[in-house]
Amino acid sequence: MLNGKLSSYLNLHLIVFIWGFTAILGALISINADSLVWYRMLFASGFLFLYILFKKKSFIIPTKEFLKLIFVGLLIAVHWIFFFKAIHLSNVSITLAIFSLGAFFASLLEPLFYGRKVLWYEVFFGLVIIASLSLILKVEINYFEGMIYALISVIIGVLFTLMNGKLIVKNDSAVITFYEFISGVFFISIYFLFDNKFTPDFFVLTSNDWILILILASICTAYAFTASVKIMQQLSPYTVMLTTSLEPVYGIILAYFIIGEKEKMSFEFYIGAIIIVATVILNGIIKHYFKPK
Repeated sequence: MLNGKLSSYLNLHLIVFIWGFTAILGALISINADSLVWYRMLFASGFLFLYILFKKKSFIIPTKEFLKLIFVGLLIAVHWIFFFKAIHLSNVSITLAIFSLGAFFASLLEPLFYGRKVLWYEVFFGLVIIASLSLILKVEINYFEGMIYALISVIIGVLFTLMNGKLIVKNDSAVITFYEFISGVFFISIYFLFDNKFTPDFFVLTSNDWILILILASICTAYAFTASVKIMQQLSPYTVMLTTSLEPVYGIILAYFIIGEKEKMSFEFYIGAIIIVATVILNGIIKHYFKPK
C-alpha cells in the first residue's frame, strides 16, 4: 500500500493534469474571462455544498479563519480572471509556460510564510525554470500582453497557495474551498452590479458553453482544487508549486491535439518545456534522498 506522501504526490500529478485540461476548456468557452470565473466559482461552490452535506461535515469555521477565507476567495477570483484573460490574449501554451515561474516565487515566499530557511536547491531550480522560460519568451515575444496577465496570475496563485497551506492545518479542505469560492462569487457579483453586467444576455449561453462550464466547475474546480488543498497536509506548498510546473507540459500536449495548429509552437519552446520536466523530477529526487535530520 502506498504511503501517505507518495500517494499524495501521485494524486497531485493527476490534479495537475486536470489543471492542464482546464486551460483547454478556458480557450474553448466563448464568454469573457470574468464571466467565466463567475460561473465557474458559482457552480463549483454548489457542487461543494452538496458534497459537504452528503459527507455530513460541519460548515462552522472560526471567525478569524473565516475572514482569511474571504480574502483568499478574492485572490482566487482575480487569479482565475487574469489566467483566462491571458489565454484569450495569447494562447494556452504561452499562458501555461509562464506558470512555470510559480515554483521560483514559492521558493522565495514560502520561507517568509513558514519561518524556515531558504533551501539552495529550491532557488537553483527556480532559476533553471526562469532560464527555460527566457528561452521560450525569446521566440514568442508577440504574446507579451498575455504574458503580463499570466505573470500577475501566477504571483497571486502563489500567495493564495501559501495561505491555504496554513488554513488546511485546522480546517477541512472541502469546507474552506467552499467558503473561498462563495467569497469569489460575491466579489465578482459586486463588480458586475456596479458595471451593469447582469443583463438577460449574460445568462444566455450556448449549449456547448454550458456543458464545458459544468465540466470545468465540477471535475476541474470542485474536485481538483479541494484535493490540491488537502494534499498540502502531506506536501509543502513549494513542492505543490514546482509540480504544478508540469501543468504547461500536460496542457501544451492536450492543446496541440484538441485545439490544433494555433497551439503549434517553436522548437525552442519545447526544449524549455523538457527542461521544466527534468527540474520537477530532480526536485522530487533531492527531497526524497536529502531529507532534513
